[in-house]
Amino acid sequence: MKISLSQIAALVQGNIIGDGEEKIRGAAPFELAGEGQITVAGNAKFLKKIGNCAAAAIIVPLDFETDTHNLLQVDNPMVAFAKIMQYFHPTIQPATGIDAGAAVGEDFKCGQNVTVGPQVAIGRQVTVGDRVWIQPGAVVGDEVVIGDDVIIYPNVTIQARCIVGNRVIIHAGAVIGSDGFGFAPDGKCYHKIPHTGIVHIDDDVEIGANNTIDRGTFGKTYIGRGVKTDNLVHIAHNVSVGENTVLVAQVGISGSVTIGKNAILAGQAGVAGHLTIGDGATVGPKTGVGKPVPDGQIVSAGIPEMPHRLWLRVVRMIPKLPEIGKRLAELEKKFKRLEEETE
Repeated sequence: MKISLSQIAALVQGNIIGDGEEKIRGAAPFELAGEGQITVAGNAKFLKKIGNCAAAAIIVPLDFETDTHNLLQVDNPMVAFAKIMQYFHPTIQPATGIDAGAAVGEDFKCGQNVTVGPQVAIGRQVTVGDRVWIQPGAVVGDEVVIGDDVIIYPNVTIQARCIVGNRVIIHAGAVIGSDGFGFAPDGKCYHKIPHTGIVHIDDDVEIGANNTIDRGTFGKTYIGRGVKTDNLVHIAHNVSVGENTVLVAQVGISGSVTIGKNAILAGQAGVAGHLTIGDGATVGPKTGVGKPVPDGQIVSAGIPEMPHRLWLRVVRMIPKLPEIGKRLAELEKKFKRLEEETE
């Protein structure tokens, strides 16, 4: 597949400097791109090395110019590169139909161009939209509703009555709608609290491999439009995750937490129950959040969390602690001698 640079510019609404008729056959990383390929130099680190790049064309910010390469100037280089990658590497379109090895319950309703792979188990009264691909070994429980253009990878489990929106991707091994971790102790043993709610995943969400998203005790656990979760993320019962929030690998969110829009929780961050993480907030890696985080706040540096600016001051102090400890010990000795002399 080859496409002219001018056609690519139209795809991403970019400006060309150089030969718009240059034929592009693919996309590649900056260091590896060569003849017939397009790459991206989205920041100063790569722009400084652009003279050494062998790509046929380079995606750059709008304010960058050079006459040594064909350039594609865009507002957001990485977004443009992602769109071009999607063009050259479109999603594989499987053959439609229900495999003979699938088990499908009664009153199954599906739209057009649906693919159900071997060893898939679909419960009763399930509704599936158009162009849905359910891959081998997946389990879809009773009364589940799935929208259009959804990809469900192998061995995903979607438990009864859960709702999945349009253009959702759920990666292998994820479990949607498992029971929440709720037990009532009586001093001798724990009594299980039934979880009667659901999980509702809105449109344009991508769920990473081996995620677990628990159903609500009552009501629902809600994953908002455009949310992206990395692998091995756990979301407990009745959590609400706002639009376009990102949850990185091994994040753990306790029950009834509310996370705002456009927030970022970095790897291995943990959030205690019933807290609120504000819109646009960022929680750093391995941070234990034990109190609400306001809109736009950055907290980091492990347990407990603290404002990022304070964390920077603390980190700068750590190498000085041995010397500070030594000086404090000397001061203590001096104070003790002064006390003895004044007695």
